[in-house]
Amino acid sequence: MSDDNKNLGDDLNDMLDDAKDNAKRTGDKISQSAKEFSDDAKRSANEFSANAKRASEDFSNDAKNVFSDGKNVAIIAHITIIGWIIAVVMNGNNKTEFGSFYIRQMLGFIIIAFITSWIPILNLIVWIVLLVAWIMSLIAAMGGEMKESFLFGKQFQEWFKSL
Repeated sequence: MSDDNKNLGDDLNDMLDDAKDNAKRTGDKISQSAKEFSDDAKRSANEFSANAKRASEDFSNDAKNVFSDGKNVAIIAHITIIGWIIAVVMNGNNKTEFGSFYIRQMLGFIIIAFITSWIPILNLIVWIVLLVAWIMSLIAAMGGEMKESFLFGKQFQEWFKSL
């Protein structure tokens, strides 16, 4: 019996050693998989960060182009008094002749509209004429042309040349 117990004890020790070896191999495999996963995650995070940085730089450059483009300033100047104020601020940062031209022209239209708004019958006629002049000016601005308005266009450019 003692040989049987010894063999049984040896078998149990062999089984425990095999279990330990298998557990160690499995732990090593899991550790390796975790390291690979971690490396992949780091690589993906670095790629994402680089892409985000490039995208933000592209957006920043696009925004600078939009704000420095005289055509955009000219079109924005045509959108009510608030648009005109925004256009003045935008043009102040990076002054363009095209943007300044339409800022001066729209200032003249705004002043004429304000002055004539107090005279009842003349008001309606002037507003219709101003609407036509405004539409023609907006079309010219969108087309990239510096076209003076038929309604005091030359005078607006002279009177408000400081803008």
